[in-house]
Amino acid sequence: MFFKKLLSIINDFFGLIYPNLCEVCGNKLMKHEHVICSVCLYELPRTNFHNDSENPVNQLFWGKVWIENATAFFWFLKGSKYLHIIHNLKYQGKKDIGIELGKHFGYELSGNEKFRAVDVIVPVPLHPKREKKRGYNQAEMIAMGLAESMKIKVDSKTLYRAVYNVTQTKKTKDERWSNVSSIFNIHNKDELKNKHILLVDDVITTGSALSLSKCS
Repeated sequence: MFFKKLLSIINDFFGLIYPNLCEVCGNKLMKHEHVICSVCLYELPRTNFHNDSENPVNQLFWGKVWIENATAFFWFLKGSKYLHIIHNLKYQGKKDIGIELGKHFGYELSGNEKFRAVDVIVPVPLHPKREKKRGYNQAEMIAMGLAESMKIKVDSKTLYRAVYNVTQTKKTKDERWSNVSSIFNIHNKDELKNKHILLVDDVITTGSALSLSKCS
């Protein structure tokens, strides 16, 4: 009891010197808040696509690859105060952003019948060279958050990226689809056979990386 109280005092002391700040607005977080404050979570520009089977993300895959459903947590809008959190997740080592966002998204997906049927969560892998440079796979951080709230296991080993491809950032839609052709593979097909898979990436534009349509 004494050590627990002492730890709380120490944490409060360091909190005064190095306060935990919201990754979106920069305001000090309350004790019950983590990474993002309650106001910024409330104002997050959610898509609610998981409740619409004909949503724009689903339509990206029509005529290209069969999927049961597709969604995105929130809009990546120009000028939005939320833009920099994805950059911080990917390039500034703030992997807790991905875990926290995934956790909140998972709570919402758990209320949808199609997503309750998921057997395993699979993050889109980075090439080992890129993951070593970055220190982690940001999609895996999001998957870990989803797994925590959805109570579903994460498989980050079976699917792997076999080819080191250049960044997609400045490519056209057609170039992006061509760029990911045959760059993924699977270590053991039986691990995912007959499983309902939730495939996770951090940002979706054309849907090319998520299609994995030529993965053998």
